[in-house]
Amino acid sequence: MSKNRQEVLIERPEGGRRRRMTVMATKEDYDGFAEQLAAIGRPIVVGFEATGNYHRTLAHRLLTAGFELRLISSVALARTREALHNGWDKNDSKDAQVILHMLRIGATQRYVDPLAAGINDLQELSKTHEVVSKMNTQTWHRILTHYLRLYFPEIARFAGNIRSDWFLALIERFPTPSSITALDREAFSAEAWPLIGRKVSKARLINDLYETACSSAALPVPEDSVAITMFRMVIAQGRSFIHQRDEIEQLAHARLAEHVDYQLLRNIPGIGPINALTILAEAGDLRRFSHHRQFLKFCGLDLATCQSGTFRGRTKLSKYGNARLRRTFWMAAQVAARQRDNSFRDKLGRYTAGHADDADRRRKAMTALTAKMARVAHAVIKMGTEYRPFLERSDARWKDPSLMCREGARATL
Repeated sequence: MSKNRQEVLIERPEGGRRRRMTVMATKEDYDGFAEQLAAIGRPIVVGFEATGNYHRTLAHRLLTAGFELRLISSVALARTREALHNGWDKNDSKDAQVILHMLRIGATQRYVDPLAAGINDLQELSKTHEVVSKMNTQTWHRILTHYLRLYFPEIARFAGNIRSDWFLALIERFPTPSSITALDREAFSAEAWPLIGRKVSKARLINDLYETACSSAALPVPEDSVAITMFRMVIAQGRSFIHQRDEIEQLAHARLAEHVDYQLLRNIPGIGPINALTILAEAGDLRRFSHHRQFLKFCGLDLATCQSGTFRGRTKLSKYGNARLRRTFWMAAQVAARQRDNSFRDKLGRYTAGHADDADRRRKAMTALTAKMARVAHAVIKMGTEYRPFLERSDARWKDPSLMCREGARATL
């Protein structure tokens, strides 16, 4: 798969000469390719390597035509190519041969089309929210570490968190200390009052702002200078990112408010609206994973050990799965460990008991909590039961009977 064309290699099960062809990334070629495959008159299995988003249009066209699609792992393709050809030489024609070989031996994965699975909108919401959040963070840091350090350093202590739109609105109106001291105390209070919004001891806060401006050591830059104009432009950009993120979160909640899986995920400690959105967008229907270990492997949270002969390396996460899912569960575990009265915090306490100052042990414990978070998310969706933090049982280990797998086996929490 590439941006402008796809190299295709066709083999019939009875053998014979393989057919090689090039399909350009146009509607005519896609339709013609689908018609040629349909003319074969037998079940067709199509294997391909996912390359960016270039494979999405052709894969959807073939899926709607009724063909079975199989996904080839990029890592497995590279390792197989090196083994078959004893070298690192790579081109599209050679990749087509290797993909056909892997398709023949069954070294493939199931392909889930986001549009056909109904998660395309969720993926766009999740990815756009991530992009806007990163840009908002970059803008926020630029304001704190550059503009405020030059033109109003003392006001940074009032900044609050990254969602503080009132603070950006305040410094957009008063970007320098001189813009505040040019007014008397009453006039400044009258202008700043609607900008700050609802605050405890609001009058005291405004008075503190005025006193801070009077004793500021900022650069003596006039308010109508080009530098302050650029400062206000960056502030307006940061405020727009805050509003865009709020709008995306409202759209996501409105779309998923009645979604059963979304409601089940929201009951798990540490999983909020955006984390639940990301899990559903990246994993789709978690019921397609028959066992929680399959879902852990999909997330890259399965353990891997490099071993040869008498040598045995350290056991660590494989990290071959979905990085966004892995990060989402990690962040959810961080939040759950700080909340009260849940099994995640209790498990962290058991891991770190007697080793409170051991940072490496705590990191390993948080990794275990991340895997536990993924297992619980899979279990509550697969079984359709709400998360229950604790359940008294006669045995030493706490297991929730609502999370029972088939034939009485229990999903490890």
